[in-house]
Amino acid sequence: MTVSLAIDFLWLEHGQGLPVPKVQTEQSAGADLCAAVAADAPLELAPGKRAIVPCGFAMALRPGYEAQVRPRSGLAAKHGVTVLNSPGTIDADYRGEIKVILINLGDEAFTITRGERIAQMVIAPVVQPAFQVVETLDETARGTGGFGSTGR
Repeated sequence: MTVSLAIDFLWLEHGQGLPVPKVQTEQSAGADLCAAVAADAPLELAPGKRAIVPCGFAMALRPGYEAQVRPRSGLAAKHGVTVLNSPGTIDADYRGEIKVILINLGDEAFTITRGERIAQMVIAPVVQPAFQVVETLDETARGTGGFGSTGR
């Protein structure tokens, strides 16, 4: 069963005319985010370089939720372009423009044009931690085994 959550959404001037983020299929988790670069000024992302790409809107999440900005698998697989701080977190009290930090890990420059789908946004509930200082932790079978401790 899919659950919907109403989110207040505000277009900024440079985002006017772009599609509202939406999921592409009935069971998709992420809504596509589009680049709000000027139509006459595409952004060229050279190999190894990063850029903060505007999406042209702001939004108001309800308390108790966050938005996670994640890569689009097609851009990553085909071009090596991904979200640098994946997943990026948008907190419920943020009211500024939504932007995406992209990096080009590919071998060729990648041109980002107006309206290009550059990332996806997943809305998720948040549980805030209440850390408690203790003297010891409970024992587990894994113990302190870390990176690669359970195999390759």
